[in-house]
Amino acid sequence: MRHFTHFACVDWSGARSERPGGLAVARIGPEGPPRLLSPEPRWSRMDILEWLLGLAAEAEDILIGFDLSMALPFLDEEGYFPDWHQSPDNAKALWHMVDRISGEDPHLSVPTFLDHNQASRHFRHSRDQVGDLFGKGIGRLREVERHQRATGQANSASCFNLIGAAQVGKSSLTGMRLLHRLGGAIPVWPFDPVPEQGPVIVEIYTTIAALAAGQPRGRSKVRDRAGLETALRRLDTQPPRQLTRYDDHSTDALITAAWMKRVASDPALWNPPAMTDRVARKEGWTFGVV
Repeated sequence: MRHFTHFACVDWSGARSERPGGLAVARIGPEGPPRLLSPEPRWSRMDILEWLLGLAAEAEDILIGFDLSMALPFLDEEGYFPDWHQSPDNAKALWHMVDRISGEDPHLSVPTFLDHNQASRHFRHSRDQVGDLFGKGIGRLREVERHQRATGQANSASCFNLIGAAQVGKSSLTGMRLLHRLGGAIPVWPFDPVPEQGPVIVEIYTTIAALAAGQPRGRSKVRDRAGLETALRRLDTQPPRQLTRYDDHSTDALITAAWMKRVASDPALWNPPAMTDRVARKEGWTFGVV
């Protein structure tokens, strides 16, 4: 069982702008509280790519969680994009496709992919624009998302949904571009085996960390000093010094980094029974879901 000494959480964003307000990165080491990494003027997705490549070059002993879905549903329809003959066969090929089609879009954004005459058919773009292959109800789900909902561990939305506060589609697709651009410099669990040293990336869901920190179900966001202090102490972690802002992106990242430090040595989280080899290869898994 691999043991890490440092942990980081990236609260990701799918916004088209260069430096979205929703990007936040927190890190925690063997001692002390978690802290925000705050470049000026603020993070871009390309900044985070460069940061990751730096971690890889230094072979840092760090587990990095990204709050996004690292693949689309596959197993329910035996394909990411049924009826599209170019639909890829595995998650890494999916990352490549998304990056190739949106390769000219700036800031790792994905408007060209979402406008593609085949890809667009699978997404709910707005209340009045729903692709003919989006499906019914909330849309298609990955195996881990079905499992989360069935067991009450989380209430994840479909990656094919692009509207509403809970939508994760755009952030997941921009994240896939980033993962492809990494070019294998950092292993991504569970698509890659966990190496004996160096950084590793996992998919996380910040709500799971918030619930572990005692936040009420359905009201998991923390937006003040008192709430952050309470959540971190429930995770056996001291709060950082006074922050300049207490937006939920920053607090999500801080709480989740502390949660990762607390639970990452649990073997059960690395071997969830419902995550078969095929699930891992095609759809991936959310770290912390058992």
